[in-house]
Amino acid sequence: MSVDVLVRELQDDDWSALWPILRDVFAAGETYAIERDITEDAARRYWVEVPTETWVATDADGALLGSYYLEPNQRGPGAHVAHCGYVVGPAARGRGVGRLLGEHSFDRARALGFRAMQYNCVVSTNRGAVRLWESLGFEEVGRVPAAFEHPSEGLVDALVMWRRL
Repeated sequence: MSVDVLVRELQDDDWSALWPILRDVFAAGETYAIERDITEDAARRYWVEVPTETWVATDADGALLGSYYLEPNQRGPGAHVAHCGYVVGPAARGRGVGRLLGEHSFDRARALGFRAMQYNCVVSTNRGAVRLWESLGFEEVGRVPAAFEHPSEGLVDALVMWRRL
């Protein structure tokens, strides 16, 4: 990693820096099965209020580089499997921030008692994410054909990826 990065729990005043990153990622419609025109309030509920925890990565000057949320993938008998969503700002991409957030999320999930992690909709055209998750021990355990409508690629597969913690 080319910069010093701190991963810490999201604080209320982080939202003003996180929202533009989320807004742009969601509006692009290439990686999340989220309404492309999601409102700020709905995005905050999705990323901050509903999950169990939300974390951010910042540089040495406090600039927000990325974030993840952590929650159970299912309820009841499936609640031992964690689920996360990740986002990295454009200026921090390709610098190891996603990997750092992933590794941090595994540690947090273990600390909370989760025994595995599952991602339900890794868009098959998001090759960087697929490579990253595979390099961190995830395996493709399912493929849903044409489950994601990509804005330029059309209907593409969604991968279900899983790893034991």
